[in-house]
Amino acid sequence: MPALTPPVTADALTLAHRIPPGFVMGTATAAAQIEGMRTSAGRSVWDDFAAQPGHVLDGSDTSVTCDHVHRYADDVALMSELGIDAYRFSFAWPRLQPGGTGALDPSGVDFYDRMLDELAAHGIAAFATLYHWDTPSELGGWLDRDTALRFGDFASLVGERFADRVSHWITLNEPATVTLNGYALGIHAPGEALLFDALPTVHHQLLGHGLAVQALRAASVPGRIGITNSHTPVQPATESAEDAVMAQLFDMVHNRVFAEPVLLGRYPDAPAELEAMFGAFGNTDAADLATIHQPLDFYGLNYYMPSRIAAGPGSGDSPDGSAEAMSDLPFHLVDIDEYPRTGFGWPIAPEHLGTALGELRDRYGTALPPVYITENGASFADDVAADGTVHDPERVAFIAQHLNAALDAVSPGGVAEGVDLRGYFVWSLLDNWEWAAGFTQRFGLVHVDFDTLERTPKSSFRWLREVLAARKA
Repeated sequence: MPALTPPVTADALTLAHRIPPGFVMGTATAAAQIEGMRTSAGRSVWDDFAAQPGHVLDGSDTSVTCDHVHRYADDVALMSELGIDAYRFSFAWPRLQPGGTGALDPSGVDFYDRMLDELAAHGIAAFATLYHWDTPSELGGWLDRDTALRFGDFASLVGERFADRVSHWITLNEPATVTLNGYALGIHAPGEALLFDALPTVHHQLLGHGLAVQALRAASVPGRIGITNSHTPVQPATESAEDAVMAQLFDMVHNRVFAEPVLLGRYPDAPAELEAMFGAFGNTDAADLATIHQPLDFYGLNYYMPSRIAAGPGSGDSPDGSAEAMSDLPFHLVDIDEYPRTGFGWPIAPEHLGTALGELRDRYGTALPPVYITENGASFADDVAADGTVHDPERVAFIAQHLNAALDAVSPGGVAEGVDLRGYFVWSLLDNWEWAAGFTQRFGLVHVDFDTLERTPKSSFRWLREVLAARKA
């Protein structure tokens, strides 16, 4: 496997001079991964999932994580030291609205009031995600249409309460991951392994998105409104017709069914040989599609890796844990061995970030609003050295290569020329609780000792600080 070493492009000054004026640079987190949910008045499906033995790799849970709910001021101070323009975080639905219904909880409101005030005091714009996977336990989940209605109600309350301090609103984060990992394969909360019977969760999440956009508009929020989807460029493993069809299927269920209703107001037409698998979208109510197809101010792209697909079932192994349902699928993921890999085993393929941007342009044309890369990052085994420092040159190289690839792609003559790319957010500010992988994967610019909760900025933090300082000089 090729080694990943910091290239010439990791030079801070060189990269800083490439970042255009007004281009937003930030970092991102999610509530359930950093806040510490033991202080929440409500529970989420992730609390329930983690409580079941064998669901989280190291047996950990959301109770403490990084304890950001008590250490937010120190973490915002780190953001200020880093020099970012914006911070992408998520409102914890069960913290603000325990049970998913009723009025907002005063203690939850108080926490976000203080955190947003702290961001404003440091001149950091707030990019707020309304839903980052933490569905309140008491709701029926995304198989239940009523959850979409409850989410619209939640968006209305949050929009009215925090409108004055949020620059950008993101309705949903990665609905594809919720559907595929949470409801089709069972490796994420709520742990359902329904395969193609999980597809109603696509529609209900997107309906929730549309209702949330309407609620935020009705609340007259001054901030811009969008959605974030995870996109992976898909390629067949071979030139066989079978692999080509299965690659098309995976592209549909991972990328297109989540983007096209939002941007075009319709679900994609399935090829004849795949129609039976997409029956859930066969009689979609026109009024629902109109609700989903709301005008957006921006589109968020989360990019981590490309996917290579072959026909036939695969093993149940996954970086997030074992998924027996994978052996019942008509396709499987094939390792992309020509690239180095992250600690999660994901291929490091920065040029495919440009491919993802180009596919958005080619598929959606003028329907594509301005784009932010709302997540991009990598896990590596970062250890504290004897002198107390944390060196992570692989992450320096990863960020440099991917940011350069994005800027190359949208430049004149680039593979995504014409895309209005507005910003880039590194995942993540802190090492955190990485869902079903628990504390086994470290994505942060800042190392967190999960015993003492001590924060130690890594060399990638110092390098990015140099980039941002040189850009603003």
